[in-house]
Amino acid sequence: MGGFFGITSKKDCMMDVFFGVDYHSHLGTRRGGLAAYDSEIGLQRKIHNIENSPFRTKFEKIFSEMKGTSAIGCISDTDPQPMLIRSKFGTYAICTIGMINNADELIDRCLAQTGGYFDAMTGGRVNTTELVAALVNQKDTFANGIKHAQSLIDGTMSILILTSKGAIIAARDKLGRIPILIGKGKDGYAVTFESFAYQKLGYTDEMELGPGEIVKINPDGIRQLAEPQKKKRVCAFLWSYYGYPTSTYEGVNVEAMRCHNGEIMAASDRENGLALDVDYVVGVPDSGIPHAIGYANESGKKYSRAFIKYTPTWSRSFTPNTQAERKKVAKMKQIPVHDFIVDKNLLFVDDSIVRGTQLKETVDFLYENGAKAVHMRSACPPIMYSCKFLNFSRSTNDMELIARRVIMELEGEEGFNHIEEYSNGQTERGKALRKKICENLNFASLEFQSLEGVIKAIGLSEDELCTYCWNGKE
Repeated sequence: MGGFFGITSKKDCMMDVFFGVDYHSHLGTRRGGLAAYDSEIGLQRKIHNIENSPFRTKFEKIFSEMKGTSAIGCISDTDPQPMLIRSKFGTYAICTIGMINNADELIDRCLAQTGGYFDAMTGGRVNTTELVAALVNQKDTFANGIKHAQSLIDGTMSILILTSKGAIIAARDKLGRIPILIGKGKDGYAVTFESFAYQKLGYTDEMELGPGEIVKINPDGIRQLAEPQKKKRVCAFLWSYYGYPTSTYEGVNVEAMRCHNGEIMAASDRENGLALDVDYVVGVPDSGIPHAIGYANESGKKYSRAFIKYTPTWSRSFTPNTQAERKKVAKMKQIPVHDFIVDKNLLFVDDSIVRGTQLKETVDFLYENGAKAVHMRSACPPIMYSCKFLNFSRSTNDMELIARRVIMELEGEEGFNHIEEYSNGQTERGKALRKKICENLNFASLEFQSLEGVIKAIGLSEDELCTYCWNGKE
């Protein structure tokens, strides 16, 4: 994933952009970057590796290195960006969020048409943002170029451009899978993925772009360059997992959705005769916590924190280079609260179960520290398909997903013809899936939220949501 933030203002905006970009650090772990426009200096850019050090540490000297009344920045989980591009549009900075599945095809297309070249990275890969810029440059205006690029891309692509005059062009992906929001301040405008980022800086909600909508922003106003499309497929996993709790997308707050989702799960367990006599309901940190609070409130069971994540020195368990190191760091981060574990029946709620590796280690850790039983509830349905639009799950193929592996174990490839049954906990196949995962991951019991429950918790129409990872529907 990744996130971006920008400001166009009548005054120097570097401090606000620094904090605005930093507020997207939960969305990416590889690169951070800033580009700024100053009327005397022109465009400037800085990019740093943030794999082992947070954005704010790497960019703390930025105020003496860059200045500008307009700036954009990004946290990227993929390639270095923003990029500075010199083209027929002049020099501009560009950053992107998304995923291109047909990159090789588009690269070959560009090379055949222009006879030019791309700056290749290790293994011959081309920076995704550079490829997007090459596609944009094929048309006569930024707006037409962006629409051209999005029409050719198989995947998802949202774009932020800082022009040589200090204006910002923002384009939401054609199906609106990820958000772009604009806030208004006394000296200009901010554009962001996470709404709270500009709210904390004193900007008020101005508008949320629709699918495929393109706008040009300067300190004096917003001009629409392309109208929003009618078809919308917002990523439902925004609310379940990778969105920040204080953000709001499509008018729905993340934390409120998660609490409501937990309430729906608890009510469903009660209606289906699955309510358990547990001592505590516990959330798997961090995004499982509000789901667990909702579950506890609805079920009447006590909520507790059976373990605490120690994050001052190791904020991200996937930072080390090897799996052995990652496992060690993940284990060291989990500090037990024995009063809430020893001889207790615990019901844990997690945002999702993707591969199951780290969750099994957490459950083993709880038993090692004296838990009597560990029941599990997933706030999402079983994930059956690797995301091909945003790659939030970090799975490179479907067989990395625990649900897929268990289906293969139970029934072989024939089972993949019955994915809908396996997703439904009321069917024999669904019960078999849950039982086998319990055996593999050492759960006392397991239930998944239904797709209908997730949609109800979000509160949008199913037709407006992307649920591909659960049911394969685009």
